[in-house]
Amino acid sequence: MLDPTAVNHLPMPTPVFRFAPSPNGELHLGHALSAILNHDLARAAGGRFLVRIEDVDAARARPAFVAGILADLDWLGLAYERPPRFQSDHVADYRAAIDRLAAMGLVYPSFASRADVAEAVAAAERAVGRPAPRDPDGAPLHPGLDRDLDPTDAARRVAAGEPHALRLRMAEAAALAGPLAWDEAGAGPAGETGTVTADPLAWGDVVLARKDAPASYHLAVVVDDAAEGVTDVVRGRDLFHATAVHRLLQTLLGLPAPRYRHHGLVLGPDGRKLSKSLKSEGLAALRAAGATPADIRARLGLV
Repeated sequence: MLDPTAVNHLPMPTPVFRFAPSPNGELHLGHALSAILNHDLARAAGGRFLVRIEDVDAARARPAFVAGILADLDWLGLAYERPPRFQSDHVADYRAAIDRLAAMGLVYPSFASRADVAEAVAAAERAVGRPAPRDPDGAPLHPGLDRDLDPTDAARRVAAGEPHALRLRMAEAAALAGPLAWDEAGAGPAGETGTVTADPLAWGDVVLARKDAPASYHLAVVVDDAAEGVTDVVRGRDLFHATAVHRLLQTLLGLPAPRYRHHGLVLGPDGRKLSKSLKSEGLAALRAAGATPADIRARLGLV
């Protein structure tokens, strides 16, 4: 069993904060809240403020959105260390991390399509007459398709170029890592704070990489945070439960554990969190309408 305490208390003399947007849309008020909090906390602690562009999903990333993100941060007056880190420059780092996990016997290729997974979940629900188990985000847990494929057959299919995802054998990974927790300076959805027990099993066999994305969010974020020496992760409360997966991967890979602070979300008129997919009003549009950086801070309660 790995010892998670070995990575929980490494010395972190210089606080390092980061803002890590994905360039698949415009920044909105929710992003502004996270960026400003990270910037201000870094300055108050005499630390560093970094920007990371999470563009590892090349199919969705757009150069125009990168330019827009950086322009918005400059307009908000948030000084960050340049140049920003681009995930697309570090694919080899993610591959190396996956190789380490694979060497532990914790990775398997899953050739099932999303339609295959949905069909298997629906069949299982019909068989037992109740909904399948869900992860903390409400999605059905992966039903384990291809988990027990013959390794020789799986390797042959991978070598032949058959589309697949790489998944983590969660039960084995959690058993190897042992009990996990993290230091929470903010609060979770139910008010969790302080030392929070991590439950990675709640997520099932998470994806580590796909053909169109060489690293999942879970994998890339822990590799990037360690590479940049991030000591404090400040992000939205919607990612609170995902921290369990991040603590698991940090422990398995021997990476340091940052302190975490999850903040409340900015909600739209319909009560849902702001989202690029919902085309929430962007900072650029607010700026064009005459808003100032001070107005943005006021709207976010950061005066």
